[in-house]
Amino acid sequence: MKRLARWARAEWGDLYAAVRGPLRRRGWRAVPLALTAVGLTAALHFVHNQSWGYDLVQDAGAVRAADPLWTALLRTPLSLFVPALDLPVWGALAQILFVFGIAEICLGRWRTLTLAYTATLAGTLYARVGVWLGPDSPLGLPASDAHVVDTGPSAAVVGLAVFLGWRYGARFTAAAVIAAMVAEVLVKENLAGKEHLAAIAAMLLVCAISATRRRRDRARAGTVSGRPRRG
Repeated sequence: MKRLARWARAEWGDLYAAVRGPLRRRGWRAVPLALTAVGLTAALHFVHNQSWGYDLVQDAGAVRAADPLWTALLRTPLSLFVPALDLPVWGALAQILFVFGIAEICLGRWRTLTLAYTATLAGTLYARVGVWLGPDSPLGLPASDAHVVDTGPSAAVVGLAVFLGWRYGARFTAAAVIAAMVAEVLVKENLAGKEHLAAIAAMLLVCAISATRRRRDRARAGTVSGRPRRG
């Protein structure tokens, strides 16, 4: 039990410390973005399930590879909050609240939104490239996937989880998320699973760029601090 506790502290200690203080001081006021995202996702899911609202949500927030690119880009911001109709919405809402909430506290509101949209856009653009490559390519997709709606909030959740795991030293957690998404594709190869992998690839690229910048900043700071003073 002690060994497990030590492992948990090493894995999640930094993340817990970053989240605990703001939540204790401000409560739910610390995560307005996450609460807004949950409310918007729930509202869109309700409207999407109504006969009068289905076409409305489809026209405003459903993205497919068959759509013109400019149309897809215009719909992408709202598509982030349109959950899949064939999956339990409560699971999606819980994931959004948990992952978006942690990201909002640790990374800030605008960085969280930027990373979420980056992950979603990576999946959206991959679908177009995959259909263009065709099913004979290892990275390709069948032509029928061009008419399948994109993943919605799940790609953003997966991308944020991987970035947070890398940023706060929860490397096993990030690896577990990646392994789960790879297993999803191996067990049930579909567009959603491959878009999740595209979102992860985008986040790993962001992590690599961020790590390179930090190394450069540290090296530059070390050079400046070690430079002999004149006079």
